[in-house]
Amino acid sequence: MDSFVIAGKALRSRLIVGTGKYKSFQETARALEASGADMVTVAVRRVNLDRNQESLLDYIDAKKYVLLPNTAGCYTAEEAIRAARLGREAGLSDWVKLEVIGDLATLYPDVQATLEATRVLVKEGFTVLPYTTDDVIFAKRLVDAGAAAVMPLGAPIGSGMGIQNQANMRILREMIISVPLIVDAGVGTASDAAIAMELGADAVLMNTGIAAAQDPILMAEAMKHAVIAGRQAYLAGRMPKKLYATASSPLEGVVK
Repeated sequence: MDSFVIAGKALRSRLIVGTGKYKSFQETARALEASGADMVTVAVRRVNLDRNQESLLDYIDAKKYVLLPNTAGCYTAEEAIRAARLGREAGLSDWVKLEVIGDLATLYPDVQATLEATRVLVKEGFTVLPYTTDDVIFAKRLVDAGAAAVMPLGAPIGSGMGIQNQANMRILREMIISVPLIVDAGVGTASDAAIAMELGADAVLMNTGIAAAQDPILMAEAMKHAVIAGRQAYLAGRMPKKLYATASSPLEGVVK
């Protein structure tokens, strides 16, 4: 498969997975393995950073996975900046998936606060991957602020509704070319992941779509294959859509 690079870091998989909502740490570890992902997100505010006690971090092999701390649960730029700094000080990473939530019901991002936090963290040496809306203007501003990727939602976090904004995703794909475009949120099943990739996304980040499945391990494997298939279909270029039928076996040259 073609290479996938974020901020100079080459990754084998275009699937990035979260580590929340699983029934146990053991199930989390098995799902990560089945997904084939080599980058995983960890919520700084929800993980036990005391290594003297059992922690999610005990089940994630730092030699195998790239840790991507995230600022989940933050509602202001200041909170998100503080969480990112805490993750770095705890030795997790100087990379951060930046989330600044603006609304409790929809979990939509506060784009202005996200932009403010991106500027601060980039200046402090963080590699920032911001969760944002599908607004191409703000996406460009995030890139200008130094974001290493743009991560628009496909649908509200944890909704599992699939990619609800396909036209906007296509526009973002055309307009955002200097950094990776990563669909973040809304994926509910493998076909959703494939569609995201077919629209031109460089990668897909998901958590609930795997963790909330009846069989998370099997769903993680399905997502792995879906991302690969979607990427291959995008590179192959789909056939044009037509209103009327075209015979699979052309009639031209047929002897009557």
